[in-house]
Amino acid sequence: MPTIRDVARRAGVAPITVSRVVNSSGYVSPETRRRVEEAIEALGYVPNSVARSLRSKQTRTIALVLTDMTNPFWTLVARGAEDAASQGNFNLILCNTDESEEKQARYLNVLLEKQVDGILLVPARSRPEPVRLLQQQGVEVVVLDRRVPEVQVDTVRCDSVAAARDLTRHLLGLGHRRIAILSGPPDVSTAADRVTGYRQALEEAGVPVDERLVLFGGFNQGAGFQMMRTVLSTSPRPTAVLAANNFIAIGAFRALREAGLAVPVDISLAAFDDLPATLVLEPFLTVVAQPAYSMGRQAAARLLSRLGGEAGPPQEILLPAEIIVRRSTAPPG
Repeated sequence: MPTIRDVARRAGVAPITVSRVVNSSGYVSPETRRRVEEAIEALGYVPNSVARSLRSKQTRTIALVLTDMTNPFWTLVARGAEDAASQGNFNLILCNTDESEEKQARYLNVLLEKQVDGILLVPARSRPEPVRLLQQQGVEVVVLDRRVPEVQVDTVRCDSVAAARDLTRHLLGLGHRRIAILSGPPDVSTAADRVTGYRQALEEAGVPVDERLVLFGGFNQGAGFQMMRTVLSTSPRPTAVLAANNFIAIGAFRALREAGLAVPVDISLAAFDDLPATLVLEPFLTVVAQPAYSMGRQAAARLLSRLGGEAGPPQEILLPAEIIVRRSTAPPG
C-alpha cells in the first residue's frame, strides 16, 4: 500500500506538502498541487483517516441508531440525517436495534470503541441509561422521536399526545364511540403518549374508556395483527381503530381481511406515519403524517452544531404533524 512518502517522492516534494494537499491546509502552488494530485492518482494512495483523526481529535463520523430500518418512516429519517451529515462533510453509520435494548447496548459500545464524534439515538426504550453512558464518555448525542426522562439532552420529535388526540377527535367527529388503540411498547414514550392523547380525546367527549380496547405491543406488523385479532374478540367490537404506527396498521389490516371485514365499511382504520407515495399506487389510509425527512435532517444539523462547539442548554425541537384524511375512515355503518 503506497504511503505519503511514496507520493512525495513521485511528485518531487516533501511529505508535509502532500499532507497540505490532502488536508486542504496551508498554501500550495497550483503547479505543485497538480503534481501531487497526479502522484496520488497514479499510486492509488488513500490517506490514513485514523492518523488524521488522531491529529484533529475528530473522526468526521456520526452514527444513527434506530429501531427498524425496514420501516419507510425510519428510511426517510435516515435519508434526512445522511443528507445533513454529508453536507457537513461527515460520514454516517447506520445501526438497527429492532427495538432490542441488548442490541442497542452492543451497538453503543462498538460506536464508542470506534470513537465516533456523535450519535443520533432513537432509544429502544425511554430509559435514561444509554444517554447517560454516552454523555459520561463525552460523546455528543441527540435523541429523535422520543422523550427520555431524567436526562438533559437535545431532542427532535413531534408532539404525539396532541397528534393522537386530534386523530381520535377525527374518529369521534365521524360518530364513532367504540374506538380501539393499538400501540407500541408501554415503556416507549411515543407509544405511551399516543395512548394518552387518545384517552384525552375520549374523556373530553364524555366517552368512557374501555380498557379492553387499549392494547400495547410492538411497533411491527406481527404485533398489529395479533392486537387487531384481540380487539375483534371484544363484544361489541369497535367501529374504529387507531394504530400507533404504519406497520401496526398494516398488520391490523391483514387481521381485518382475514376476518372478512372491510375498511371502512365494517371498521374505520387510522394510523400514525404515512407510507411514501412510491410504495402505494393510491393512498388509502387516514394518517398523522410526521415530517420524517425533516426530523432526521434537523437532528443531524443539531448534532453537527454541537460538534462545532455550540454551547447552551439542551433544546427540544417539536416538529408539526399533519392529519391527512383519506378513504380508510368513514361514519360507522
